[in-house]
Amino acid sequence: MSKYVKGLLQQELENKFSGVSEFLVLETRGVDGNENNEMRGVLKEKGINLTVVKNAVMCRAMESMNMDGAIALFLEGPSAVAYGGDSVVDVAKEVNNWAKKISAIKFKGAFVDGSAVDADGAAALAKMKSRVELQGDVVMLANAPGSNLAAAIAAPGGVIAGCIEALVEKLEEAA
Repeated sequence: MSKYVKGLLQQELENKFSGVSEFLVLETRGVDGNENNEMRGVLKEKGINLTVVKNAVMCRAMESMNMDGAIALFLEGPSAVAYGGDSVVDVAKEVNNWAKKISAIKFKGAFVDGSAVDADGAAALAKMKSRVELQGDVVMLANAPGSNLAAAIAAPGGVIAGCIEALVEKLEEAA
């Protein structure tokens, strides 16, 4: 491949990954064409992109984009980059689901918060809670004190109402 073509590929990768701050690096060697097309279609519906890259060109693109920490992920073997979705955790969960169906898909690592994570760390991302789940937990925790306070305020009134109701029933039986 000529130097000019490599430069064009590098520029294309820089454009594609200019807004991407977190991604997974996968090895998809051994995935057949039908599985690949099916997986890409489902991932695309969920807003996740999968791009096969040439390691040397991707290393130069990462270096020029000041993402030097990601270079270690592209040193050996074929690489595909998965990115998009709501967060890298969502991407990892989807890819992990596909890795269960297609045994040829392997995690090579991830680039998260400006640093590279090894294959085990990338696989661990799939077990983490997603951003939406964490937001739900925060809302639930924020509502808990208010719910407890409301219950504490209403409880004595409920006890008094129960006593009055029992008294009314007792007086009705006596009458």
